[in-house]
Amino acid sequence: ESPAFRHGEYVNKAAEKLYISQPTISTHIRMLEQEFNSRLIIRTTKNIEITPHGKELFACAQKIFTLKNDLIQKWSEENKKIIRIGASTIPADYILPEVLPLFCQKYPDIQLHIHQNDSGNILQSILNGKFTIGMVGMKSFEKELDFVPFFHDEIVIITPKQEKFLHFSQKTFNQDDLISLLKKETIILREQGSGSKKRLESYFEQINLSEKSLNIIARLNDQESIKKLVASGLGISFISAKAITDADNLLTIKLPKNSLTRSLYFAYHKDYILKEHILSFIKFVQNFYAKK
Repeated sequence: ESPAFRHGEYVNKAAEKLYISQPTISTHIRMLEQEFNSRLIIRTTKNIEITPHGKELFACAQKIFTLKNDLIQKWSEENKKIIRIGASTIPADYILPEVLPLFCQKYPDIQLHIHQNDSGNILQSILNGKFTIGMVGMKSFEKELDFVPFFHDEIVIITPKQEKFLHFSQKTFNQDDLISLLKKETIILREQGSGSKKRLESYFEQINLSEKSLNIIARLNDQESIKKLVASGLGISFISAKAITDADNLLTIKLPKNSLTRSLYFAYHKDYILKEHILSFIKFVQNFYAKK
C-alpha cells in the first residue's frame, strides 16, 4: 500500500488507486506502525506528512516492488527460448560472429542476448544471476560454477611490421629469445580481469619472468585497440591467434609449441538447470570447433 499512498499524497487518492476504502488504508497504516513500532505518517488538519522512518520504509517497499517486477519478467521469459550470454573479448569479437549465423539459421526460435565484458566480471555476473551462461577465457575457484571447454586458443606475440622484427616472425622462438625480446622492447598488455592476462601471468611465472623487469607502456581492455597501437609502432604485445586473421599490418611471432595456450570455456551456475535450448547452443558451438 505504501507506494500508492505516497504517490497519491492523500489517503483518499491512495484508496482510489488501490480500489479499497479509505478506512482500510488507514487501518493498514496503523498496522504497519504497530509492526515497526514507529510513526510513519503525521496527520495535520491540512495534509499528511511522511516521517523519516516512513520514507525509509517506502524506499524499501520500492526495492521490493522492483524485485517483484524483475522476477515476473524473468519467470515470463522462462517459457521463451532466451539465452543471456556474457562473453569475454575473444568469444564476443571472434567466436560468436563465426558461429551465430549458422546457429540462428538452424534454431531461429532461440533468442540470444549477448553482453561483453572481461572474464572476471562475467563470472561474477553469473553468480549474481545476470547471465544464463558465460563464454570466458579462464576458470575461477568459485565452487558454485561449472566450466565446459569449447575452444583451444593459442596466444602469440604481435609486433609492428618493421624490419627488425622480420627474422623473429620467420622462426619459432625459444625461451631465451623470448625473454631477450621482452626485456628490450616496450610492451602493451591487457588489463586485470581478462583471461588472456591471467594466462600470461601464469606463463611469466613459469619462465621466471617478472613484469617489473619489463617496460610496460600501456594496459588496455580491448584487443582491437592493442592491435592498432602495436601497428603504430608503440610496442609489442600478446594476443589470441584468433584475433589476428585480418591484421595485415602486424607481424606474428609464434612461441614454442603449447607453451602459451589456453581453453575458452562455457561457464554456468551449478544450481541452474540448463534447459534444452541452452544445451543445444553449447553443443552446437562445441561441435563447430571440434570439426575444425
